[in-house]
Amino acid sequence: MIQLYKMAFRDLGRNRRRSFFSALALGIGLALLLLMAAVVAGEMNGSLDSSIKLQSGHLQVLAKTYDENKTSLAWEDLVEDPAAVAAQIAALAPVKVATPRLFASGIIASGDLSIGVRVIGIDPPSPANQPFKDGLLSGEWLASDDRSGILIGQTLANKLSLKTGDSINLLVNTSNGDVDQQPFTVRGIYTTHTPGFDQGSVFMPLAKAQAITQTENHASTIFVLLKDKAQTAAVAAALQSGQYQVKTWEQMNELAVQFEQLANSYMALLYMIILAITATVIINTLIMSVFERTREIGILAAIGMRSGRIMAMFFAESSLLAVGGIAMGLVLGGLLVFYFVHYGFYIGNMGLTGIMLGERIYAQPTIKDTVNLSIITFIVTLLAALYPALLAAHMEPIEALHGGK
Repeated sequence: MIQLYKMAFRDLGRNRRRSFFSALALGIGLALLLLMAAVVAGEMNGSLDSSIKLQSGHLQVLAKTYDENKTSLAWEDLVEDPAAVAAQIAALAPVKVATPRLFASGIIASGDLSIGVRVIGIDPPSPANQPFKDGLLSGEWLASDDRSGILIGQTLANKLSLKTGDSINLLVNTSNGDVDQQPFTVRGIYTTHTPGFDQGSVFMPLAKAQAITQTENHASTIFVLLKDKAQTAAVAAALQSGQYQVKTWEQMNELAVQFEQLANSYMALLYMIILAITATVIINTLIMSVFERTREIGILAAIGMRSGRIMAMFFAESSLLAVGGIAMGLVLGGLLVFYFVHYGFYIGNMGLTGIMLGERIYAQPTIKDTVNLSIITFIVTLLAALYPALLAAHMEPIEALHGGK
């Protein structure tokens, strides 16, 4: 076996430039695969993490009859005495924070412009609001007793040409089916770097949201964040009761999970295309080597080298190209991934709903993807050597010797 690899190394060294560029092509293919895998993983994980922090939480506790698609404000569809319910949930050891939130449909009007929004009533001091506090660009955070202030997202502020301190009119649905309209002052402008969320979400203190929607002492949901996401199922089981429904982050992000599965299917197809292109380079290199060494192969066969050993010699060459290409690919791919881990891809506002895509997608490499793609690249390179190896192994010694003249 060692002798075979010595011969293979010598044969590849006969045309070092061709061998180098063949391995480089393989390396570039692997680097692209590593970057694509890291970007897809980063986009999916980033989207889910954003949704959990901003929208779904790890768990939500809702009234049995509440339909989030209709944003019902009927008292029978809401959680009664939400502060007490949240306190009971927060007392559980795995729970990091539990806070009531009230959702209502509304329209913001400023001058001749108007945009539909989701009004979210929050408990301002709750740690669950930290992502919005951290993203405050101007103005100040809401106070619990503020009765005329709201927070709006940067995307919405840009569309309506609003700044901190401006006045707007807000129309909101109420629990009895009417619409209430009141003037509000923009207390602050925030960004979560998720344009779809920032454009459609405005915040006000829970007490004010309950007053304007006529849902006193009720909330749409209890928003729950856990210390460990792995405890989601256990905590959900503990909270199950006949009075409330409990939804997990998987159930509330079903569209994102399905999108991830679809994206992985398409990515697998792209992986195969890239590997097929790089495999043709290896095939071409080894076929050229076969024709250049026809006389040599004939001599080896004439002195008794079996066809299986001739095939093994070409597989050895292929494996050396694979090792060199994978080494280059890991270096090139590592540099690319490192760059996009820190700087990401800027995509702006994609206009997608149901998926919390940020302004940038950051790569997120995993050891599993790196190992799997390296192994797949190695196997594909070996398979690419099959035809050239068979071509060499089935040469008749006499014809090969004449073909070398």
